[in-house]
Amino acid sequence: MSEKAEGLLTGIVTTDLAAVTRGRFVPTKHLEKISPYGVGWVPANISISAFDSIAIPNPWGSYGDLRLIPDTAARYRTIATGSPTTFDMIMGDLVGLDGSVWPCCTRSLLRHTHAAFKENTGLSVIAAFEQEFQIYRVDGSAEHSFSFAALRQTEPFASRLMAALDEAGVEPEVVIAEFGKDQFEITCAPSEPVTAADRCVAIREIVREICRTLGWRASFSPKTTPDGVGNGVHIHFSFRGGGDKPAMYDAGRPGGLTAEAASFCRGILEHLPALTALTTPSRPSFARLKPHMWSSSYTWLADRDREASLRICPIVTMAGRDVASQINVEYRPADAIANPYLALAAIIRAGWEGVKRSAPTPRLVSGDPSAMSVAQRAELGLVRLPESFEDALEILSRDTEVLSWFHPSLIESYFGLKRVELAALAGLDDAAVCERYRLAY
Repeated sequence: MSEKAEGLLTGIVTTDLAAVTRGRFVPTKHLEKISPYGVGWVPANISISAFDSIAIPNPWGSYGDLRLIPDTAARYRTIATGSPTTFDMIMGDLVGLDGSVWPCCTRSLLRHTHAAFKENTGLSVIAAFEQEFQIYRVDGSAEHSFSFAALRQTEPFASRLMAALDEAGVEPEVVIAEFGKDQFEITCAPSEPVTAADRCVAIREIVREICRTLGWRASFSPKTTPDGVGNGVHIHFSFRGGGDKPAMYDAGRPGGLTAEAASFCRGILEHLPALTALTTPSRPSFARLKPHMWSSSYTWLADRDREASLRICPIVTMAGRDVASQINVEYRPADAIANPYLALAAIIRAGWEGVKRSAPTPRLVSGDPSAMSVAQRAELGLVRLPESFEDALEILSRDTEVLSWFHPSLIESYFGLKRVELAALAGLDDAAVCERYRLAY
């Protein structure tokens, strides 16, 4: 890739608990020199809210220093965004001044969570984040959902996006003009968990960059208007075993899931009400998590049903395609307000708890839970997800097992941050709340 301008800058970044990607820019020519010791960072930065206020109190105050160390294997670089300079972003890990892992670095948390899961189970996770977003243009014109015209009317956006993601190494697969007005969905190839979360972040920032160069704005907020179509983030996962072979498929079991995969799903479902405080962490998030919104509203494993919270994805059998390499499960109650590293680490930990105790296979449910009686839902193990973010935080605060997976300072920072965000919304109606998040994300 040729340079576009002299004196280019490279961004060394970290994504915080508000799911905002922040960082430091350094001259690209100095990157190799500074890589071993990184750039300075402040512990209290993790307590910055989506609205750019620092949660007070927090565990850090004005004291302390960290280093943000670039992971040069996680560099996303492209000249195809339309900007006059190169998009150049490197994911970083937060460490102490002595190089020790900082316990509130969510990227390190995901790496160590997956390593421990792999060591204890012999299984590795591969994952991918499927993301929806909306763009806001000056002309405001609209075309039919999913239509060819809807995609073409925004050109060169879609073509530029795929070219930039491909050049950056994200391995994009499909871009879709989605159901909502100027709504898009982008998917990429699966990878190991940290890389999957890195790609999630890179996609968001490349989308924003391209929109900026076109004079537009992108928003990944889960609800940009109270009655509008929601933007979700669907987290896909599957297993690999020895020799990196697919290890999630068993044709003789319910849904085609191995016993370990079924137990993994059971562990997620049992902790799902608490997990929503981490994976759908805002007031607009819970405007999505309602029946008949295709976003999940109960603790529910299903085969190909987009209302389920865990969906066994479809398998293509034509043209001799291998079944075992395709099977994966989609975690649907997630959105872009969630830190992707923290969200995926929590999913893996919850699933791991199920595997540890060989938790029984969840019932595969078909039908509409909201149309069932209380007794029917109880028999099927269907529990309504929290109906507000405040309720989700309260459930998380009581789930001592989930809390035990994270360092106390991370938990304290997270609750402090989210309470500050909720306080900033006091007195606002739903439309005003959605607008604040539309602009923030």
